Amino acid sequence: MLRIGRVIRQEERMDIEAIRQYCLRFPHTTEIVQWGADLCFKVDGKLFVVAAIEMVPQRLSFKCTPENFAELCERTGIIPAPYMARAQWVSLLGPNVVPDDELRELIAESYRLVWERLPKKRRAELEASAAQKKAAAHKAPAKKKSAGARKKR
Repeated sequence: MLRIGRVIRQEERMDIEAIRQYCLRFPHTTEIVQWGADLCFKVDGKLFVVAAIEMVPQRLSFKCTPENFAELCERTGIIPAPYMARAQWVSLLGPNVVPDDELRELIAESYRLVWERLPKKRRAELEASAAQKKAAAHKAPAKKKSAGARKKR
């Protein structure tokens, strides 16, 4: 609960849709459902977050630094991610195991770790492609000539 002046309200927690919206904010992110019902967020085909959406409670897994991996695994509600622990992935046993701000930081760190492992050439290609798409979207549509203007040749 948060106390704001004299008003007390229950803090809203991130649900799977809020996590989804947050992950999709990162550049070059794609989402796909894999392995039955796991919502996967990828950058250039490389996973950075996996949400097991059919499990109750929903589990969230992501990559972290070796230091954070060791620290997080000591906390209640966080375990080494099955099949992915060797690559320093952790699994939250529910979306609200850590505070929302910390969860956002951990997801951002996961994205950054995966992005930085991409070859520099590939990162440059992705950035150039995004810049071209952005420029094309900002171009004004060509003006249509009137029927009379076309006949004047």
